[in-house]
Amino acid sequence: MRLREIGPADRRTLIGFDRDAAGGRDPRIGGYRHWAAHRAEGAGSGDDRHLAIEALHGRMLVGSMWVLTDPAAGRFSYGIGIGAQHRRCGYAGDAVTVLLAFMFGERGYRKCEVGIYGGNFASLSLHGELGFREEGRPRDTELVRGEIRYPVLMGITAGEFAAHHHEYAASSGDVRRWRGRHWRTRRRGRHWRTNAGVGFSSLVTRWG
Repeated sequence: MRLREIGPADRRTLIGFDRDAAGGRDPRIGGYRHWAAHRAEGAGSGDDRHLAIEALHGRMLVGSMWVLTDPAAGRFSYGIGIGAQHRRCGYAGDAVTVLLAFMFGERGYRKCEVGIYGGNFASLSLHGELGFREEGRPRDTELVRGEIRYPVLMGITAGEFAAHHHEYAASSGDVRRWRGRHWRTRRRGRHWRTNAGVGFSSLVTRWG
């Protein structure tokens, strides 16, 4: 998959993702709204972006990410949403991994922090597999549709990402060439092999 800036032609698809989520009352959306994020574009720092998640095969729009940055502190965060019909295909994990590699390796950020609702077990599990660590559970809660939700703060540093994702770090020279005899490449989404041999800069396009 590839991350790129949102274009005018994406509007109908993004609105459709939001309509499907609202109509199905899908709790996994976690408050993320594709079109609302697009409308908010332009605020914040120079590295803040709303990015389309696009499959390399067929260039199909499957979701979007809103990236929020704090360049002075060397930190960034993001929200991610995948269209209902494109879930369980590995797109979310691949998109987050490419974003982390780009932000740490190309933009020089040192840490990524995300907030996830405690009941969103799929997202908590995904981020754990990607190398994120739980850093706290604030006492503040939110009442949504009669259900109390609480945020789980998770984070990963550039060094932790390099240690957990050997294939990315090796390509940038951030880790030693030696690997344990039982080392294996992490399991990726089913579309991951389409990224083989493609540079990071070409996977995150039109970044100013």
